[in-house]
Amino acid sequence: MSGKPITQEQVNLYMSYQKNPKHSQATSAAMAGFSERTARRIDKGEHKTKKSVREYRTREDPFNGLFEQYLVPLLEENPALHPITLFDVLLEKAPNQFEQSHLRTLQRRVKKWRANHGPEQEVIFLQRHIAGDMSISDYTWMNKLNITLAGERFEHKLYHYRLVYSGWTYVQVCLGGESFESLSSGLQNAFWRSGGVPETHRTDSLSAAFNNHSEKEVLTERYRKLCKHYGVKATRNNKGVAHENGAIESAHGHLKRKIDQQLLLRGSRDFSSLSDYESFINGIVSKINRHCKTRFDEERSLLQPLPTRRTNDFSELHVKVTSSSTISVKRVTYTVPSRLIGTALLVHIYDDKLVLFYGHEETLTLKRVYAQRASRNRSVDYHHVIHSLAKKPNAFRSSMLRDDLIPAGDFTLLWEKLTTDGLNDADCRYMVDLLVLADNYDCEAELGRYVLNRCESKQRPSIKQCREYVRTDSVELPIIASLQHSLTSYDCLVGGLHG
Repeated sequence: MSGKPITQEQVNLYMSYQKNPKHSQATSAAMAGFSERTARRIDKGEHKTKKSVREYRTREDPFNGLFEQYLVPLLEENPALHPITLFDVLLEKAPNQFEQSHLRTLQRRVKKWRANHGPEQEVIFLQRHIAGDMSISDYTWMNKLNITLAGERFEHKLYHYRLVYSGWTYVQVCLGGESFESLSSGLQNAFWRSGGVPETHRTDSLSAAFNNHSEKEVLTERYRKLCKHYGVKATRNNKGVAHENGAIESAHGHLKRKIDQQLLLRGSRDFSSLSDYESFINGIVSKINRHCKTRFDEERSLLQPLPTRRTNDFSELHVKVTSSSTISVKRVTYTVPSRLIGTALLVHIYDDKLVLFYGHEETLTLKRVYAQRASRNRSVDYHHVIHSLAKKPNAFRSSMLRDDLIPAGDFTLLWEKLTTDGLNDADCRYMVDLLVLADNYDCEAELGRYVLNRCESKQRPSIKQCREYVRTDSVELPIIASLQHSLTSYDCLVGGLHG
């Protein structure tokens, strides 16, 4: 239509109609809503629909030069200043001129200034990942999810391994810190579960893997041997540059959100045992891996083959059993059976257990306990020393291990009840005798509940009554079928019959 400017949308329509060989120039122009003459100008490149940039204001500047006068110098000196902070400065410089509604205008003005005059920002370079090239692993705290085991708060980390190309994932509950034992165990489990080894494995600056006191990238001796055994090249991201571990850092967030959502569906964050919680985590990881099965199948064929066997995922320590029947491992005191007093033991330290060797023979396995920060801790099992204590029960009263020797639960409540009016030798001997019975008859839970209930009824049972309560009243004797030989069958032993 004469005198009416056409829009870019009309030009686009005209160009699309022109692609159809059945439409002439005049037909395409008519369908787009303008003249054939305009169509000829478009085809020659003489028609322009772009409007010139407006260089004038349509409304009065609410800051009236105050932004340039007071705020620009501040931004040039400290570009990180927030608009809300600058707005407070503006209120001080020009009181009663601005309202809270002007804050949004200031935010847009600051954003525009930063785009035109602000400092250079860090650029994230997207990476092209190659199948079989890299895996990455890291640890993440789970405390914010408030997991409990049998009602007790469970503070722990997850070891999180991921193949960068496919996103295949392995997760393992970590009971202690970011130790070599947990790293070696988790990494080896991931390699064997995935069925192969990538070219490189990346972590952050774990002290279990890298000597962080060195300017160069120096591996610890144990981690170097671990990587050599599997033929994988160890790398790390630059210190303090978290986004270089983005393939695992963002996955941490996704994993924890999935766990949190499944906990909401489950309706409880309490688990009866550690194995129950681990099964729950493994179920979530299996769902994650099902979503990346196609890419994992592609990547798996390009992974390096596994070695013929695993390598060590433990550290070693030589200890000597003290006269108190204890050993000390990483600031934790453990009791051991008294028969080992004075012997030298080799301890294999895993993330979740200690395996004790006397000579080349495995003699005992203990659950590993961790010391918190710079403090010390104890792991005391009354079964190890109770029969020695029974020979001198008065030693129980002032023993440094006294409170640790009493099992948690009913026995702890019973001890509190016994010592309500003070500590005396009779109560100490009574507790020692009860622990002897619990060990002899393997009835700790039953005996503790029985005695506590009787004491709450103010009818404390004697040791004789407790023994009668827990002992087996009848013994089943096995039925043995025997065949009686005739006397003549013995003649062959003396040379046959004699007349």
